[in-house]
Amino acid sequence: MPKPPRPLDLTIDTLAHYETNAEAFRDGTRDHDVRQNIDALLGAITAAPPFTLLDFGCGPGRDLAAFSALGHRAIGLDGAEAFAHMARRDTGCEVWHQNFIALDLPPAHFDGVFANASLFHVPRTATPAVLAALFDTLKPGGVLFCSNPRGDNQEGFAGSRYGCYFDLAAWRALVLAAGFDELSHYYRPPGLPRHQQPWLASLWRKPLATVV
Repeated sequence: MPKPPRPLDLTIDTLAHYETNAEAFRDGTRDHDVRQNIDALLGAITAAPPFTLLDFGCGPGRDLAAFSALGHRAIGLDGAEAFAHMARRDTGCEVWHQNFIALDLPPAHFDGVFANASLFHVPRTATPAVLAALFDTLKPGGVLFCSNPRGDNQEGFAGSRYGCYFDLAAWRALVLAAGFDELSHYYRPPGLPRHQQPWLASLWRKPLATVV
């Protein structure tokens, strides 16, 4: 019986897709309006601004530029080297090139993590470890924002990209198990019937004190 693929192997085709299509992706997403998500993260952080933020899966740097323009210290992270290069060049921000499932993050460093359309590329078996790494890199009281395409808890390849499509209950269980407290959630795009809202956005806080 063949062994199931390792999570790291499942990222190879996804990253290759983004490396090959980096310019087209930037052109296609340049004008996407995610102000609702940016405002949700910033509004949930209780620390005094300016904030230190991690744009997890920053892509070409659209949202890094938005955070910087608002006066915050934004650091990007992406698994695609082409995206990391674009984001550094176009924003002047620090950008880390790291595979999502091989993270090396500083402890208790960030006031907020902005994971917009990125965490769903993490295979299900690797998701607990990735959420634990994001938990650890947040300061106590820090906030994690996530936006993922929702589904019926299936995962697999859509073309050359791997994705997990959780419903709210399954996603909630994973993030709570990582130690976060739930703040809120909503569906996007705003103002449409639920069946026309494919994106699930959620906000989570690292407790001020961790129970040992």
